[in-house]
Amino acid sequence: MIYVYPDDSQPIRQGDIFLNLPRIDISLDCMITVEDDSSTFVPWEEIATPGMTTEIIAGVKSVAAIVITQDCDNLRNDDISLCEICKFEDVHTAIKEMTDRPAKWVNVLTEHARKNLNWFYLPPDKQVGFSEKKAVDFQVTMRLKRLEMERLISFRVGRLNNVADEHFRERLSEYFRRYPYDEWYPFDKDELEAYETKRNLKVKKFPWQS
Repeated sequence: MIYVYPDDSQPIRQGDIFLNLPRIDISLDCMITVEDDSSTFVPWEEIATPGMTTEIIAGVKSVAAIVITQDCDNLRNDDISLCEICKFEDVHTAIKEMTDRPAKWVNVLTEHARKNLNWFYLPPDKQVGFSEKKAVDFQVTMRLKRLEMERLISFRVGRLNNVADEHFRERLSEYFRRYPYDEWYPFDKDELEAYETKRNLKVKKFPWQS
């Protein structure tokens, strides 16, 4: 498919897929701080101070993830950034209502090529360990220490091939450089009224549209 399978001697690169990495889940409403072998429940705003360091108890979930840090930074930076890989239906909820007919999937995956979505499709692959359709969720990022990631290199199960990696880099950059876009900004007053009527909505007008 769209994967290659590097051996453990190859350095970590963008597009590398890892299984069983820790995703830390922290609630700011109820932190559990640790001090003198005892623990205390306290909201974050009560302990947060500039430059503070403290020990806490946090939930950890084992997840699949893909490296998003650029190759040169993976060789020298202290940290490596990744995005979580989840079930495809978790990022495209309409899939739950669909049959598995190829024509339906063609429509969904070509939509991905036309819109700036917050996911990147990963097809099933037994060698990578994906028994079902997966997706990179750009909204869920993780950061881990580079030296510790190198120690876990055996957890790497695959890498995007050259073609897939080009598409991945483009989708990744599109997602993180996006900006709020109010498509109605060039309309005059009459055009804006027609726009609102057609879509049955009200938008925030710009000064020149009042």
